Order: sequence, then structure tokens, then C-alpha cells
Amino acid sequence: MWDWAAAPDYWAARFAVTHLLAITYLLGFVSALRQFRGLLGERGLTPIPRFLARVPFRDSPSLFHLHYSDRFFAGVCWVGVVGSALALVADLAPLWAWLALWTLLWLLYLSIVNVGQVWYAFGWESLLLEAGFLTIFLGPAEIAPPTLVLWLLTWLLFRVEFGAGLIKMRGDACWRDLTALYYHHETQPMPGPLSRWFHRLPRPLHKVEVLANHVTQLVVPFLLFAPQPVATGAGLVVAVTQGWLMLSGNFAWLNLLTTTLAFSAMAIPVGLPVAGLPPWFAVLVVLLTAVFAVLSYWPVRNMLGKRQVMNRSFNKLHLGNTYGAFGSITRTRYEVVVEGAADFDAEWREYGFKGKPGDPHRRPPQVAPYHLRLDWLMWFLALSPSYGRAWLPALVEALLRNDEQVLRLLRHNPFPDRPPLLVRAEFYRYRFTTRAERRETGAYWVRTRVGDFVPPLTLEDLT
Repeated sequence: MWDWAAAPDYWAARFAVTHLLAITYLLGFVSALRQFRGLLGERGLTPIPRFLARVPFRDSPSLFHLHYSDRFFAGVCWVGVVGSALALVADLAPLWAWLALWTLLWLLYLSIVNVGQVWYAFGWESLLLEAGFLTIFLGPAEIAPPTLVLWLLTWLLFRVEFGAGLIKMRGDACWRDLTALYYHHETQPMPGPLSRWFHRLPRPLHKVEVLANHVTQLVVPFLLFAPQPVATGAGLVVAVTQGWLMLSGNFAWLNLLTTTLAFSAMAIPVGLPVAGLPPWFAVLVVLLTAVFAVLSYWPVRNMLGKRQVMNRSFNKLHLGNTYGAFGSITRTRYEVVVEGAADFDAEWREYGFKGKPGDPHRRPPQVAPYHLRLDWLMWFLALSPSYGRAWLPALVEALLRNDEQVLRLLRHNPFPDRPPLLVRAEFYRYRFTTRAERRETGAYWVRTRVGDFVPPLTLEDLT
């Protein structure tokens, strides 16, 4: 009776989706565990207790409304880490254990995101939550993958890709005249080890890259719903494109998640005997599909509307979201360089960040799929000081106090013995060195001072 609801040819696809998603959850919980004290802890830049005092549960559903302490937050992260590791072998578990484990992971990460404030205002956080929620209903290896859940995952991938393609065509003219990659590899938020090489590719090849991007995001998504083997081919195109993006820059786990979703469209018969869906579970999947059909109204309306927005969650559970990225391209790269001085007559020494450009001689590191949240916000800060309104004064104060938890977010503290007397931020223009400049100086960047961003401040000034 319920044979239509099962898709045994997608057993391998489910295996890939669930295991890659478990790894992504693991990255998310580890990232939270390692960074939350400096960003969100009781003495962090934007403390969670202060947020909870002004935002009610209905506006940010989270376990932390019941109780918050740094120790409790760390405990939630550790449970998530262990749960993510167990999810790698959960396909061997019975259906009830599968449902319990994946639901727990989703609830824990939702609790973190909903109190994460500006540090968690990234599209891939909502994408992880939406994909994680759907994976609850994929089921373990003892049953066949549910057809409708695979379609919902494919529909999620469609929104990610097509939404990104639309926002580009509607946004910056450089996407339409195919010149966007004249700038993007150099001005993207977090360049990687190969970004300079990509930037120095011939300009005609940059135009081919943009054209291929348009095909992948505006045409290929429709083929995901075509009969096999066309859908599998479309999924492979998406996966290859995401691999190209992984090589050219650092976008946290966005590319990993998009690749994960691409497997949901791939039918790879493996010949393993699997049982059909239990009737009660099949009914649950049908109800899930009906709920997402309703939730899809808002992202569809957004994509079809003239004023499309990127990365918007239409509800506090982060389900049925709209996605998109880089509707506009920055032509010139600016960086905020933070410095300290031991006294009024001492030389200024630069703080080093783990991922973002600073020292011109330092090669851009490979960070993704890990997410350095402060480094990303520093890129936004260079676009507009308004992005730092909630946390930049606290960062300056933390550096003036040599706050241990905040300093752990950095790569290099030039004042290991005692705090600086003064902290300032300078505004620089950065560009990649040419091949000749690289051979002559050994530098990856050329930077030119533009002016002050934050004037020299002492603790007394902040008081």
C-alpha cells in the first residue's frame, strides 16, 4: 500500500546526505564550543544573559530561556558533539532511536542559533537547521528512504541555488555583464590559499566562470526534478560547482551543505534489501510534506517578488527559508586593522586574526568548513561601521583588559605580558600582489592606509 512512498534506489544518496550532515552538525557544535565564551558568554562581547533579559521565548525559542550559564552552554555543545558523532552510525539504529537523535541535534542547534545574535546571522545557519529538520524523517538503513523527504531536500537545494541566481541577476550589473569575478576573488569575505591564483586568471576565463555560475544556478536547479539520470547529472553539476567554490574561498560550511543536498537528487542503485515505510511513519512524512508546502509560500513569494531579499527566515524555527548570496559585489577590498600601544610614546603593534587578511606577508589560510565568526564580522565592519555597533566597543575594551576569552578568538596578541594602554583601529585598502610584486617582496597583499577607523582609546576613554 505504501510502496509509492519509498525510494530504495536512493539508499546511497541518503547515506551521503546523513553522514555529511552529521559532519556539518559536528562542525557547528565544535565552532560554538570553541568561540562562545568570547562572543556570547557571560563576559563575552554580546552576552547571552543580556539578550535573554530583553527577548522573550516566543521571539527566540531556545533551551537557554530555561537556564543559562557558560557551563550549561558548554554542556549543550558537548552533547551536540557526541550526538553528531553518534549520528555517523545512526543508520544502524532502529527508527525510534533515529528520530530521537536527529530531533535532539536540531533542538540543540536551534537553541544556539536563536540566542546567537549577530554572530549567527548567516544563511548557512538556517540552512543547517532546515536540512537537519528534514533529515529527521529520512530514517535509518532498515527502511527505504522516503520519496517525499528526498523531494523536500531537493526543493531546499532548488531554493538555495535558484535564489542565489536570481539575486545576482537582479542585483549588481557586474553579474549581468559577466565581470563580477574581476573583483570577487579579491574582495570576498574570507580569501583562501588559492584565492590570489583565481584572481590572477585571465579575464576571459573569469567571464566563463560567471556564465557557468548562471547556468548552474538558473537552469540546472530545474533539472533536479527531471527523470533519472538527468536529475543525478544535475546534482553532480551542483557538487562540482561547490567544489570549485571551496577551492576559491572560505565560506564556512555553506558549500559542504549545498553539496550534501545535491546528493538527495542522485539515484545510485546499490541492490541492498530494505523494508518499506511503516504506515505510521509514511503518514508522518505526508504531514511533513503538507507543512512544508504551506511554508514554501513565503520563499516562493520572495523569489518571484521584485524586491527579493537574501537569507531570510520567515519563522523562529528556521524552516521554509529563502536563500541567496552576493547580490552585490565589492570592487575594492578594505580591512579594519586593530592595533595596540603600551604607552603614548610606544610603537603600535598589530593584533593578528585567525582568518581575515592582516599581515601582507601571511598567505590567506584555509579555514572552511570551519567558521570564524569574529573574522567574518570584521569583513562586514569594513563595509560599514554600523555592523559593529553591538560589539566593537566591547572588543576594544576586552583588548584593553587583555581579556583571555576574547584573545582566544585571535591568532596573535602582541601584548602577552600586560594589557596595552591604547587600542585603535586603522582603515586600509588591500589588493593582491601581482606576480612581479610577489617575487620581489614575498607578500600576498599590498595595503595602503586610508585613515582612522577607531581613534586611540584608553579604558578611561571608554568609561
